Amino acid sequence: MTDAFADLKGADLVRFHDARLADLPRPVSGAAHFAEGVWRAIERNHRFNARLWDEEDLARRPDVPDAEIAANKRNIDRFNQGRNDSVERIDEALAARIETPGRAGARLHSETPGMMIDRLSILSLKIRAMGAQASREGATADHREACGAKLRRLEEQREDLRRCLDELLADCSRGTAWFKVYRQFKMYNDPALNPHLAGKPTA
Repeated sequence: MTDAFADLKGADLVRFHDARLADLPRPVSGAAHFAEGVWRAIERNHRFNARLWDEEDLARRPDVPDAEIAANKRNIDRFNQGRNDSVERIDEALAARIETPGRAGARLHSETPGMMIDRLSILSLKIRAMGAQASREGATADHREACGAKLRRLEEQREDLRRCLDELLADCSRGTAWFKVYRQFKMYNDPALNPHLAGKPTA
């Protein structure tokens, strides 16, 4: 049986996530590397996660006007919607490659590949930030040591998740596992579902 996911391996994802975070002048802000397909959705997911990370930091500032924090919160909602939409696009593209979804005897995996790829993206952001703290000039030795220990734990978690993703995709190729495309149905951005937005313009 052919590998339906030969172009999507965990190690490649990890390298891609890390490489995009190293982009200059600002991580994940340059031109898109992929025009279509599952890798385009993966790239969009990573871009939204990176922008969410920045906005979440900005929203914690205690020394700026409330209007700036409100703008950060609206950006967080917008970026989070894009993040969830991109996870669904990843799963749609991958689910289309499964020849016989839900075949007799195949186990249904509750966490989809898109959800796992999203988690890998977030772990790359955490690893970058914790790595910077572990080597931060001017920090105490205790601080660097504690952050170094956390960094190693994050790297272990990412390696475990990478391996689990590869195993899930391999099982899907063999027909021993499958997954559904789960819709997030985010209600807070939808005027039809959020009563506080009904009939009001959204930013």
